[in-house]
Amino acid sequence: MKQPISLIFISLIILSLIIGCGGTNKSFNVFPVSKDVELGSQVANSIDEQNKKQLLDSQSNVAIYKYIYSVRDSILKNNTLDHSKDFAWRIRIIANDSVLNAFCTPGGYIYFYTGILKYLESEDQLAGVMGHEMAHAEKRHSTDAMTRQYGVGILMDLAFGQGKGQLARIAGNIAELGYGRDAEKESDEYSVRWLYNTSYYAAGASGFFQKMENTGGGARMPEFLSTHPNPTNRIAEMKKLWQSLGGKPGKTYQERYTAFVKTLPKQ
Repeated sequence: MKQPISLIFISLIILSLIIGCGGTNKSFNVFPVSKDVELGSQVANSIDEQNKKQLLDSQSNVAIYKYIYSVRDSILKNNTLDHSKDFAWRIRIIANDSVLNAFCTPGGYIYFYTGILKYLESEDQLAGVMGHEMAHAEKRHSTDAMTRQYGVGILMDLAFGQGKGQLARIAGNIAELGYGRDAEKESDEYSVRWLYNTSYYAAGASGFFQKMENTGGGARMPEFLSTHPNPTNRIAEMKKLWQSLGGKPGKTYQERYTAFVKTLPKQ
């Protein structure tokens, strides 16, 4: 007698999690890429609904989205991502200056709060943070983290179109999704590698991390930094990788980023 396909996937994921408990955060992700796409779309729709009053409409804010998509396009056009065509890589901005965060769902739905956009100081910093978040989706850290946090059964139910009652809760908490140290390190690495192939200063994200360290961050500290209270080593590692790639200076585009920030809604 054949086992239902959902039970097969659940069994495989349980096995992968057991294997993945051998001392590192890495596990073999048996979640099909197609299910990352479906799950990400569902989560993004729920996030959009929950934030509909604060979400900047892309058709009413053409210039703002044109600018931020140009940064995304610089990363995608100059690098070979495994899922460049599979994932949406859609960007939305949430108008909330009190939240200093950015995140990316499975399937490549990227969100920035205006709080972090106004905190960043240059375009290379924006590109660095964006690359970091894109790497979480590209390397499928998001699915791994959600599986650990919510359990195999719930996630598989959602991926196969069931368990809708859990969707709003998961979508509401995804901005605080916790990644392991290995996942954060890998995302930092790919942020540098991807930016190195563009005109940006490749360690652009390190400038943001440096500012967070200098100012202390406090309650405003984003999840991808608060899990590592002292970012000094991350800054050093990003700059070390940049040097090992050749140390190309790159550009910060500070002036045009300042002009972009001025177009964001005031709160």
